Amino acid sequence: MPSSALLDKAAKSKYMDLETNGITQAMYIWIDGSGESMRCKTRSLDKEIKEISDLPMWNFDGSSTGQAEGSNSDCFLKPCAMFNDPFRGAPNKLVLCEVLSYKMEPVATNKRQTCQEVMARVKDDHPWFGIEQEYTLLDVDGHPFGWPKQGFPGPQGPYYCAVGTGNVYGREVVEAHYRACIYAGITISGTNAEVMPAQWEFQVGPCEGIKMGDHLWMARFLLHRVCEDFGVVASFDPKPMNGDWNGAGCHCNYSTEKMRLPGGFDEINNAVEKLSKRHNYHIQAYDPQGGKDNMRRLTGLHETSSIFDFSSGIANRQASIRIPRHVGEDKCGYLEDRRPSSNCDPYTVTEAIARTTILNEEGDIALELNY
Repeated sequence: MPSSALLDKAAKSKYMDLETNGITQAMYIWIDGSGESMRCKTRSLDKEIKEISDLPMWNFDGSSTGQAEGSNSDCFLKPCAMFNDPFRGAPNKLVLCEVLSYKMEPVATNKRQTCQEVMARVKDDHPWFGIEQEYTLLDVDGHPFGWPKQGFPGPQGPYYCAVGTGNVYGREVVEAHYRACIYAGITISGTNAEVMPAQWEFQVGPCEGIKMGDHLWMARFLLHRVCEDFGVVASFDPKPMNGDWNGAGCHCNYSTEKMRLPGGFDEINNAVEKLSKRHNYHIQAYDPQGGKDNMRRLTGLHETSSIFDFSSGIANRQASIRIPRHVGEDKCGYLEDRRPSSNCDPYTVTEAIARTTILNEEGDIALELNY
């Protein structure tokens, strides 16, 4: 176990209560060169921050995050969304940033800029997204939290939405994260234990347009940060355990204003038809490895569809697109795209959905995926 996990967290509290004499601590947060992990650093500002425009740009060593070469390593942080800091308290802020190169252009893993451009084009359709983020709690040795070190827990069945010792692993982390998200101002709408023990889910949304990606990335950051305090690890691996165990997804619930209005079921069906014609394009967009990570998860087993085939159905959790039963009965509402992996980039996912279903972009691609 790393020594940092053994530090006395309570000892820090007396320092956190000290006056800051008008200084605001702003933690700048960004997605690194992996497209999955996040980095952060803090600066002092001699004023209270009320608007995103109050925050200056900053820089960092991109050669240490996989985003620049050592010979020209400066990258720039452009503040794009701001949240309350649940760890330092008011008036301190968490600042989600885009990463720009020395040419002031988006780096390869900055997917926010193109997403924002697309969301501006479709704003009159008022696209709403709600994402169900699944994750797995691990011990510091990489083994699922609470699992026997030399074996396995009982088979899946009693763990989903469970209560009680032996059925629930890590609820303290979940409750702390939930409150941290609420305090931060994230549109978190719920949480529950998932099918595999030590696997959990939280839901963010509904969010319109670019806010979906902003809020989900910050919720992920808060989860990692909360896990620091408990000495555990949050994994977004789509298939953390081989065998007869569920993987982890990031199901994306989606609607436009026309879908939500009475009689919107035809609009939902039209969207499903458009999605069916670009299955490979979406698979490539739905995990950071172009489908390779999702291939371990989308097998047609464990409440998933096959990565190679598009399918849809009402109340069908083994379909690519699920139409909730109440939507089928009400003839309006939303659809659920169950294909995105737990480690997906929500900017890429929401952009792809908007391009296909609202901007009517056509054409599929060939995937080179082999089991």
